[in-house]
Amino acid sequence: MRIFGRKFDDKKVKKNVYTAVLVALIIWFVYRFIMVAIESRMTVFNPVRDAGQNGTPIETVTVKKQDGAVNMPIAIKNNRAYVSGRVRAKLRAGQKIAGGGTIANVSNSIDFDSGMYVVQTRGANDGVQNVQIPCSGYFVPVYAVRGESVMVADGTHARARDVAVAAQDSDFACISSGVKDDDIVILSKVSNNQKVNIQK
Repeated sequence: MRIFGRKFDDKKVKKNVYTAVLVALIIWFVYRFIMVAIESRMTVFNPVRDAGQNGTPIETVTVKKQDGAVNMPIAIKNNRAYVSGRVRAKLRAGQKIAGGGTIANVSNSIDFDSGMYVVQTRGANDGVQNVQIPCSGYFVPVYAVRGESVMVADGTHARARDVAVAAQDSDFACISSGVKDDDIVILSKVSNNQKVNIQK
């Protein structure tokens, strides 16, 4: 057999071929060792590990006391509505109805036929209308309130805070006590004492 025009039996040729193969193998092993070392140093992003080290990313709202209103739906027919005791406690004569009209009178006694309280309106359209319930407090999205508490960012941790909700509708809750100006209320779902990372 001839290699590069010489016989393979030639000792010098054999030595050169074996040396070239050995050098190629050494280079390949060194290359693989370096590549494994580089890959070992690379950090693969792991959201669970990142949350443990830096805190769970959260959405927040900074609250300030303000005057506003939430909407309470009531079903009106012929300027008359029947409401539960919980709703009745939030209604007063003179309150405005979003679709037009006002509350004229809120009964203090239960109607025996319906088992509910009667609310008389003036100038209101028939159908489900929203009564505007005035409230002075801290307005947060209704989903931020869990039971009777909200989660507040305390440095790098979430803390549960008991609150009193004065009124709420399908969008917002008006908190009358339990938080103060510039508190950071957490909107994301987190646990008490969980490490958090406030997103700027």
